[in-house]
Amino acid sequence: MQALPTVTELRSRLDRAIGLRDGVASRLKTVEVDIGNLENEEALLDLVAGLLRQLIDQEVTVGVQAVEKLQSEGLQTVFDDQDLSVKANVEVQRGKVSVDLVTVQKHPNGDEVEGLSNDAFGGAVATVQSILLRVIIILRRGLRPVLLLDESLPAFDGNYVSNMGRFLSILCERLNLDILLVTHNPALVEAADNAYRIVKKNGAAKFEVVR
Repeated sequence: MQALPTVTELRSRLDRAIGLRDGVASRLKTVEVDIGNLENEEALLDLVAGLLRQLIDQEVTVGVQAVEKLQSEGLQTVFDDQDLSVKANVEVQRGKVSVDLVTVQKHPNGDEVEGLSNDAFGGAVATVQSILLRVIIILRRGLRPVLLLDESLPAFDGNYVSNMGRFLSILCERLNLDILLVTHNPALVEAADNAYRIVKKNGAAKFEVVR
């Protein structure tokens, strides 16, 4: 028969149990404080995330409106016999903002045709939009306002080349932008503020002032 524990042993066990209880209670209070802090941090992070989403939405909206305006103005200036404009379709997928630029053409009878430039309108329209997107990136990123175009306008119909040259000049004047354009097209040379021709003299290539 097992002997019953003495009073001293019972008191010792009780003291240990009380110590364990107090330790658990202390840890529980610490955990509750930590949980409260984490809940406050989570609420704060939710507020910050909401603010960031709002700022991003505003930035995207302003940026998209600027893109639409400049792209539409460029198309209408260059292709002055067509009613062309650009609209942006903005989507958010998996937390990422996606923007598709759609070109719209209105016909005199009221019909509208829209689609991606390369697919629906050919290389000339896509070229204008590509150049203008590069200009927008330069401005938005605060890059040095210099645009290099090396034979970038090969798809242009002769009727629109002069318009494009004038529009590039307008961009330079309005946006304080410099464009270095390499071309064989005389109409674009006429639109330039400064033009040079590369000539071969004494076996070496040299620049000759055209205007």
